[in-house]
Amino acid sequence: MGKIKLPAKAKLFFAILYSDETVYSQALKNLTEKFGEMDEEVPPFRFDLTGYYEKEMGVGLEKGFVTAKELVDKSTLAEIKLYTNSIEERYQREDGNRRINIDPGYITPSKLVLATTKNYQHRIYLRGGIFAEITLNFKKDHVEFNPWTYPDYKLKTTTDFFLRVRNKYMKSLRRDS
Repeated sequence: MGKIKLPAKAKLFFAILYSDETVYSQALKNLTEKFGEMDEEVPPFRFDLTGYYEKEMGVGLEKGFVTAKELVDKSTLAEIKLYTNSIEERYQREDGNRRINIDPGYITPSKLVLATTKNYQHRIYLRGGIFAEITLNFKKDHVEFNPWTYPDYKLKTTTDFFLRVRNKYMKSLRRDS
């Protein structure tokens, strides 16, 4: 029998897709109130890699990534996703369509894990209707994609950001050990 050892805490991030700048600012404030200061950011960019969200959210969508300064226990990912879903509901239109989509995830030295409500063969059930997938694999100085990795996670700006965040996270783990 292997000896049980609890894993280190992970670096929390949020992928935020939105159609309304005011809603984005309010949601970011909600995230900061719940999870503390945000310390890294990919400034929002035009999200036109897929039309998947346009019917619900409209055209001219923007997407950004932010990370929380405080590390999190990986076992809280489902709870975090349920909270971000509540933010989405808070700001939805009267017709029930979302104006913002917030996908949380975490970064470890070896991978980026993304939470989702959608079940597919490569996803693991967590709880409360929430699943997780390994979206990116970190190697020494680069990122490897999976067949299901979303196009916006393959952008150089995105991969550079997550590599930079991972490297800072790993330095903090060495410092704290």
